[in-house]
Amino acid sequence: GVMLTHHSVVNNGKCIGDRLDLSTADRMMIQVPMFHCFGMVLSMTASMTHGATICPMPYFSAKNSLACINQERITCFNGVPTMFIAMFNHPDYRKTDFSHMRTGIMAGAGCPPELMRRAAQPDEMNMRQILSVYGQTEASPGCTMGEVSQTLDERCDTVGYAFPHVECKIIDPETGLDCPDNVNGEFVARGYNVMKGYYKMPDATAATIDKDGWLHSGDLACRDENGNYRITGRLKDMIIRGGENIYPKEIEEFIYTNPKVQDVQVIGVPDKQYGEEICACIILKDGETMTVEEMKAFVLSHMAKHKVPKYVDFVDSFPMNAAGKILKYKMREEAAKKFCQA
Repeated sequence: GVMLTHHSVVNNGKCIGDRLDLSTADRMMIQVPMFHCFGMVLSMTASMTHGATICPMPYFSAKNSLACINQERITCFNGVPTMFIAMFNHPDYRKTDFSHMRTGIMAGAGCPPELMRRAAQPDEMNMRQILSVYGQTEASPGCTMGEVSQTLDERCDTVGYAFPHVECKIIDPETGLDCPDNVNGEFVARGYNVMKGYYKMPDATAATIDKDGWLHSGDLACRDENGNYRITGRLKDMIIRGGENIYPKEIEEFIYTNPKVQDVQVIGVPDKQYGEEICACIILKDGETMTVEEMKAFVLSHMAKHKVPKYVDFVDSFPMNAAGKILKYKMREEAAKKFCQA
């Protein structure tokens, strides 16, 4: 249990609404659950601090969300990537009127830039001012975000820059020293938004917030020369194959560019020889077929040989929690049973 304050939640929501340029002219559909920061802060609080109209949905359904956009002349909505994919692939998608749409946030999981670009197109979801927020529940939850005046590339390829009164930096996870721009390290943040701690878990709190007040995210990121941050992976998601550090996000983003692929998650599975091997779990678009060999050849055509997945698993869905987040630990367990019995 993460202990947040009213002060941190209300101010974080206000800053998010500022970056979205919300006003009384906006009508936000809230399809992300309000028991989660995405619904509570990035959606409800951001709207209420700016006088926007909110249209809450009792649960996510692509059909109901598309109907709401039509009927309520929605100007903005937020969602995790899997929600956008479900809406894109629903039979009612092309019948939906997105002419009033302006902005929204794709976050809560690694966001493929191409998926954000698609949502931004006028002949798609028309979210011309789409943005991403980076953070975690422990940070109330936002640490960085772009703004609507930035270019589409900046808004899709980065998670923007630090919120007011929030300090952010990239450190070497081994030495704790600051990393220069464009060098990967762990993202840490400090400010009013950092949690009071984990409920009745002082040791876990001390392991996450250091003595100087920096919240250690466990995420790998880098900052560019303009102060924008790019999330490159998770420390614990990182695959170490024969001493090589492999970042799943890089492979996922490339596989996602294949026109047959609807969604992809890359995980590490145990291996006796190399310690870990790469497994790509892929959902193909309806009606598409592909062999394991074809996918490996596709990755090899643009990436180093050691980044080509040893295992390719074509699946129908990914395990998720109630907030729509993909449970990679469950995927690792299932893949280990499937591929590593020998």
